[in-house]
Amino acid sequence: MVIANEIETVFGSVVDLRHRLHRIPELAFEERETAAMIRAELDRLGIPYVAGVSGAPTATIAWIGDPSKPCIALRADIDALPITEQTGADYASMFPGRMHACGHDGHTATLAGVAAILKKHEASLPVCVKLIWQPAEEGGGGAEVLCRAGVLDGSAGAGLGPKVAAIFGLHGWPGLPVGIVSTRPGPLLASTDTFTATFIGKGCHGAFPHLGRDPIVTACEAVMCLQGFVSREVDPTDSAVVTVGRIHGGTATNIIPDRVTIEGTLRTLNRESRDAIRSAVQRRCAGVAAANDCELSFMLEHGYPSTVNNPEMAAYVEKTVKAALGNERFLPAARPVMGGEDFAYYLEQVPGCFFMVGTIPAGQTSYPSLHNEKYDFTDAALLTGMRVFLELVMNFRG
Repeated sequence: MVIANEIETVFGSVVDLRHRLHRIPELAFEERETAAMIRAELDRLGIPYVAGVSGAPTATIAWIGDPSKPCIALRADIDALPITEQTGADYASMFPGRMHACGHDGHTATLAGVAAILKKHEASLPVCVKLIWQPAEEGGGGAEVLCRAGVLDGSAGAGLGPKVAAIFGLHGWPGLPVGIVSTRPGPLLASTDTFTATFIGKGCHGAFPHLGRDPIVTACEAVMCLQGFVSREVDPTDSAVVTVGRIHGGTATNIIPDRVTIEGTLRTLNRESRDAIRSAVQRRCAGVAAANDCELSFMLEHGYPSTVNNPEMAAYVEKTVKAALGNERFLPAARPVMGGEDFAYYLEQVPGCFFMVGTIPAGQTSYPSLHNEKYDFTDAALLTGMRVFLELVMNFRG
């Protein structure tokens, strides 16, 4: 099959599907209309599917090809974000406060286009292909839910198709031009833990601070102290981020409150640094609280692990892109990015690779960032995503 020609035949319908999905953004585990649209497309193509798994009723799983052959999985995330859209597109979100600001509509439509082409060549596929439309990437950990349900392991009881030998996923990337593909072996994205630290002092009149114990001063000191972890406890050749994104406290300008809360995110690239940052942040908060004669209530929420590409699978993606699209279309990622992605859970179970496809439109030098009210997955990037997914399928040798 001539893949480029096949893609051209379905491109119009894939664009239409993306635009329809873009109009109906839904949040984590609430993607009922989105799932219905995906399943209607699979019904149209004559592709059987599993509608929902335990803990994730909006997930859709299908497989195409001979299940006795090696099975590779392709994944698309389907949820949106709680952001009010400002793109001005004629297919903009119909729901104020919700939009596809991370391009999951593009990922979903890409996989649907791939399914349409694979179905036409099912009998001659060199592998069995498992298609995973996953809910709740944006904070809900849908990938972890699907892993627990058995989407990768091939157990008969799970009823989710054959065991997966390798998995691939993509993400539209507004830092790259349309047509460019980028990834790297090893760590690509960071782990994503969050913390909440409440400093409990003694409130008093602002004119008489000596009569109280000031949690505002304590919290401010803690914010600055936390940065010392990155500058003094992390190997300078490693990477870590401590960001305090929220501070809550106080009711008036002349009152010292009883308590102040800070909340933040912790990002690292390996297990050792992740364990160290969790311990250090609590230790530093506790030390600052004690120094200011305040109490501390501390809570850590474990987020996604670091997204770590299998070196062999990353090399396979690079080789495949260069062979299909040309050497100039592959850009090795020079370093990891400190954003997070729940595709990491799949990569902890089976070899695989997560890669980026550019979304900066032709003729432009920049584009709105992900999670921005003006971001929109570029239609032309659908061509690249479908091509890479299909080439990975047709050239895979288990």
